Amino acid sequence: MKEQEMEITLSTTLKEKPKEDKLEFGKTFTDHMFIMDYTQGQGWHDPRIVPYQPLKLEPSAMIFHYGQSVFEGLKAYLTEDDEIILFRPEKNFERLNKSNDRLCIPHVDVDFALTALKKLIQVDKEWVPKLEGTSLYIRPFIIATEPYLGVAPAGHYQFIIIMSPVGSYYKEGIHPVKIAVETQFTRAVHGGTGEAKTGGNYASSLKAQEVSEKMGYSQVLWLDGVEKKYVEEVGSMNVFFKIDGEVITPELNGSILSGITRTSIIELLNHWGYQVTERKISMEEVYNAYKSGKLEEAFGTGTAAVISPIGEFLWNDEKMVIQNGETGPLSRKLYDTLTAIQTGKQEDPFNWVTKVSEKVRV
Repeated sequence: MKEQEMEITLSTTLKEKPKEDKLEFGKTFTDHMFIMDYTQGQGWHDPRIVPYQPLKLEPSAMIFHYGQSVFEGLKAYLTEDDEIILFRPEKNFERLNKSNDRLCIPHVDVDFALTALKKLIQVDKEWVPKLEGTSLYIRPFIIATEPYLGVAPAGHYQFIIIMSPVGSYYKEGIHPVKIAVETQFTRAVHGGTGEAKTGGNYASSLKAQEVSEKMGYSQVLWLDGVEKKYVEEVGSMNVFFKIDGEVITPELNGSILSGITRTSIIELLNHWGYQVTERKISMEEVYNAYKSGKLEEAFGTGTAAVISPIGEFLWNDEKMVIQNGETGPLSRKLYDTLTAIQTGKQEDPFNWVTKVSEKVRV
């Protein structure tokens, strides 16, 4: 499929853009969106950019009944030179296809998906905010649209991209979060859908999140679903521990999402000469490191926050306060470096940044 096959219908009524210092996550959406259809026997077809609008689906559409859906999340940034750039977007579409595999959804062409995204951003380029810490959040997703109640992979899908200007994750500067270790509920197990980015994973996590928030904790640290012993993820983020100089993160085991920020952090730490280990790590090991004074830092990584320092864990009714509840030096350095690369303020030695267009504002 080629770019020239893409139909573009521009909106005749443009929305009023929100003030950049008042942006909330996922509340406001740009004027346009991308849609492409899949029909069994025909493949993906009719790629188009259209005005942002409600979807028309049959009540029997399979997405409503069996949850066949996948999604991604990434951001576009406006540099100081008024260029729009993306951070490793090809990795998001490659991961989308891995999720597609698990959910029996047909692959999308990575190169064409990236071309479509760039075109959509160019159409809505004025929506990319420039205020420090802001960005344009991008949500590609695929849903099963076939009107059928049989339990089987659908024969019809829609691939859609919507975009939303978002403010800084840390409105008052980067600060640590408090995490409750989850021991009752299960997020995923090996062989399940934990390594896929699918809506059901997030729906099943809501109860634990609700309980932890009532206890005064902002997120949940998930343990493995079999032994309730080994660390897996923090809510919507991967997790890292700095113990006695070594940086440790849970190995990808089939139930942990392969985070793009996670991969980037590992590569950055290796570049700096840190000892980075991907392996099983139990909560007991973390606790023992804390008690012995060897747990130096802990942090989560993800698209929204980039780096989220962890200031406290609650495990088995015992609180573990890390770095006196303050941001550690490595967390700060990682955050400052990665956000500077993402926004074009610092040289990118890894070729992570993709330029969407030349200067968009004069």
